[in-house]
Amino acid sequence: MAMLDIHDLAVTFGHGARAVHALRGVSFSVNEGESYGIVGESGSGKSTVLRAICGLTPMSGGTVTLDGKALATPRDPAFYRRVQMVFQDPYASLHPRHTIDRVLSEPLAIHGFDRRENRIEQALDEVGLGKGFRFRYPHQLSGGQRQRVAIARALILEPKVLLLDEPTSALDASIQAEVLNLLDRLRAERGLTYVLVSHDLAVVAHMCERLLVMQHGLAVEALTREALQASRATQDYTRNLMAASLGFTRAAIPA
Repeated sequence: MAMLDIHDLAVTFGHGARAVHALRGVSFSVNEGESYGIVGESGSGKSTVLRAICGLTPMSGGTVTLDGKALATPRDPAFYRRVQMVFQDPYASLHPRHTIDRVLSEPLAIHGFDRRENRIEQALDEVGLGKGFRFRYPHQLSGGQRQRVAIARALILEPKVLLLDEPTSALDASIQAEVLNLLDRLRAERGLTYVLVSHDLAVVAHMCERLLVMQHGLAVEALTREALQASRATQDYTRNLMAASLGFTRAAIPA
């Protein structure tokens, strides 16, 4: 049985002639312990998929099933114990006037966890920061450190599924690999299931066993990592994405 099953997902903003169909009949499933990628250019709807799964964007059609059970709307507190999201921008996702201790303690208080101090220190250790960061403010941290705090906040409720919305795109290239390797390690240690959104095919090839290619709110093509690495795409859009990910060459620059 799939850990996460998305069937015929639709999201529409607005009404009548001004309606924007952000998602149109998107379907895929993610197995327990799998890392599943969603790729596409800006505006393709890939981040909207994650927001619809976690209830931040209202669905206009389709179903989302978690571990065999259809999810209710709005999502109940038990859902957020099992599914957490890491957002793209670590500068915007942390409250600038809250210490890291408060950032991590709030979800524990909301969900009634005990041993809060131990859980906070353990979460910081797991993401490679340590308890010395506990009473710092976000402005005292680098971008990579802030994203590690965001990951710690997501993990502190001991979820089974992480929704990762371009988790490294706002970071310097030198820091991206560190965060991706951290996520890889945590998935292996905790048996987590990931849904990773990215515009970077290299990131998806590194992190994900399977992926879905999206364009204009539609699922264009599903691929395995092996097919992606061997350039065995069947759709022109996917082939164009793969070509674009290779970047420019000197031969492409006019003299």
